[in-house]
Amino acid sequence: MERLKNLIIHKITSAWQYVKTFFKWLSIAFVTGIVGGLIGSLFGICIKYANSLDSSLWYLIFFLPLGGVAIVALYKLCGIENDPGTNCVIESIRSKNHVPYAMAPLIFVSTVITHLFGGSAGREGAALQLGGSLGTAIGRLLCLGESDLHIALMCGMSGLFSALFGTPVTAAFFALEVISVGVAYYSALVPCFISAVVSYFVSVHLGAAPLRFDISKSIPDLDILPLLSVAALAAACAVISIVFCVAMKQTQKWAKVLIKNDYLRVIAGGAVIVLLTLAVGSRDYNGAGSDIIANALNGNAKPEAFALKIIFTAVTIGCGYKGGEIVPTLFIGSTFGCVFGALLGLDPVFGAAVGMICLFCGVVNCPVASILLSVEVFGAGGVIFFGIASAVSYMLSGYYGLYSSQKILYSKLKAEYININTK
Repeated sequence: MERLKNLIIHKITSAWQYVKTFFKWLSIAFVTGIVGGLIGSLFGICIKYANSLDSSLWYLIFFLPLGGVAIVALYKLCGIENDPGTNCVIESIRSKNHVPYAMAPLIFVSTVITHLFGGSAGREGAALQLGGSLGTAIGRLLCLGESDLHIALMCGMSGLFSALFGTPVTAAFFALEVISVGVAYYSALVPCFISAVVSYFVSVHLGAAPLRFDISKSIPDLDILPLLSVAALAAACAVISIVFCVAMKQTQKWAKVLIKNDYLRVIAGGAVIVLLTLAVGSRDYNGAGSDIIANALNGNAKPEAFALKIIFTAVTIGCGYKGGEIVPTLFIGSTFGCVFGALLGLDPVFGAAVGMICLFCGVVNCPVASILLSVEVFGAGGVIFFGIASAVSYMLSGYYGLYSSQKILYSKLKAEYININTK
């Protein structure tokens, strides 16, 4: 009897630990989601307004070098000399390093400045850094332990990502996958999901439009020829993803070698963007380029668009301006897929959608999040095509990625532990 009594007590105690932990993270994630939704919505509104001003007041582009000076000055004023950006957030989850509090307001303001004056950048880099800072701040406020602090940080990441893109399921899995490729942090599954969903509803309530496109009429019937065409497009996108990652990292490296002074480097980068804009004779490659993505997903894209966006974004981010690389990735993928997919016999609209998902997968090495993104943005009608495309892009993109702090723990070619950073 005594043994049975001890067993029952042990089971009840164990069950209570699960229940207590569940409600702890339910509360933390709910608060994180609300705050993340509010901050993400405000950030999205500011970016949208900055892009609208940049489009209507064409001469703002000439002030881009001065905007760069302001960004460098702000970071130096806050004591952040060599800003690690999103890598700081990713690295902090695997270490005892904490995301600086100053990173949140800095990335918010500096990203808005970049967009206002016509730099080519996205917004999710800011979302991940804002989310990381938010999660860390809430975790410290609640005096969480080191391991719990990491989960709180991922909660913040998924919440901000969800608020900006309107893709809560993708946001949750992206936070779980992006840290260490080959290992998902499932201990953070419930907190990240709750934070992402709550943040999504807050942002929608405040007027944010989720990223959604109807491509149902362009999805081909499931047959061997369309499957081969999609696989071929995915392989080509994997090559483009490598080119983009190398361009981003090498441009930053060369810029620092050629121009060591931060102020001169950002001024030179701004001047190059101004000259490129005048040479191209179009504002298509400044800002986030959301309208160009929409055009590609309507079947219209210029053949040179993807290459020009790579150049504009590499110069902008590489020379010290702030923002993210994911929206430019969607731009590059959709425009390339629209053109190359048509050459392979695919509907240009469907080609653009496949290209968008493949480039995303290739640069972040998150195949599950990529498939989920396709379902949330385009619906489940083409999930088999997108699943194959994501798998091919993931494998053939090699060990390249946008985030140098991202670890690839298992080989893409065989069941072998390798533990290397992305190139």
